[in-house]
Amino acid sequence: MSERGLLDLSISLLPDLKITDKLLLLQAFDNEEQLFLQSRENIEEILNHALVTFWDITEIHEKAGRIDTMCRMRSINWVSFADADYPPLLRESYDPPIVLFYKGKLPNPEKSLLGMVGTRKPSPQAAEQAYKIAGNIGKAGISVISGLALGIDAMSHRGNLIGNAPGYAVLGSGIDEVYPSVNRPLAKRILDSGGALISEYPPGVHPTKWTFPARNRIIAAMSRGVLIVEAPKKSGALITAAFALDQGKDLWVASCGLRENASFDKRGTMKLASDGAEVINSACDILEKWNMETGNSYAKRAEGSNKNMNDYIISLADFLKIEI
Repeated sequence: MSERGLLDLSISLLPDLKITDKLLLLQAFDNEEQLFLQSRENIEEILNHALVTFWDITEIHEKAGRIDTMCRMRSINWVSFADADYPPLLRESYDPPIVLFYKGKLPNPEKSLLGMVGTRKPSPQAAEQAYKIAGNIGKAGISVISGLALGIDAMSHRGNLIGNAPGYAVLGSGIDEVYPSVNRPLAKRILDSGGALISEYPPGVHPTKWTFPARNRIIAAMSRGVLIVEAPKKSGALITAAFALDQGKDLWVASCGLRENASFDKRGTMKLASDGAEVINSACDILEKWNMETGNSYAKRAEGSNKNMNDYIISLADFLKIEI
């Protein structure tokens, strides 16, 4: 724990405050004791607006202590916006979490991450393309960050791990509440790869329909670019796309997301393409756009040497058994 103690974790738990308010409080204080001494009037002066409610700081501090203890017991770390180790791209985003919980090792800020997301019920072609692109991106030294959901997220994680890159998953729950449960073995593989499970939610928080869209902004923020592999008309992946555009990130759609198929709704990716999103056919397209010539050559060799796909993508039968 830093010299700031539980100050930042306590501030993250204060109710009825916007992120901008909490950031002001982070800047205003250096330790817990300073926060404890503040009256309602002092806080309102710092924030330059009236508070909806005032809190019992002792109760908040006790809750922060319980969370910190739970994290230590479960080998979960947390990093504050005020810490040097906080992911720099996330720090620059519009709505960064005050505290980020993680298990494993946070990504190297010097290396680019590719966000890959899409539908939970993809077409076989989309599942295959996600796996292959993520694998070749991994072989070129680029990690994928996604949401550990069924479908495209899971296929992207699996492919990237086969490419020997450390994986990163952003959860819509506490890190001890991996959802869906069927992906717990995949979460372990991500940790074993040298990557991390990441969440803005403390241990014990269950996923809700609101936490999944919220976590998508973190995926977009930590990525250099986002690839929407396949998405229906109404999809959480489109929320990630919107965050990526708002944050000035590269936004692409995979070619499989544009292929007509009456059995699969692809209207989301089709709309993104019609609105100007570039179409990606392979990992080489991404590497070329990022001017990664060495990785590009490596990926081309990898793609060319795995034509039978047996050593490079999982079989459709395995995919169906795991995902559906």
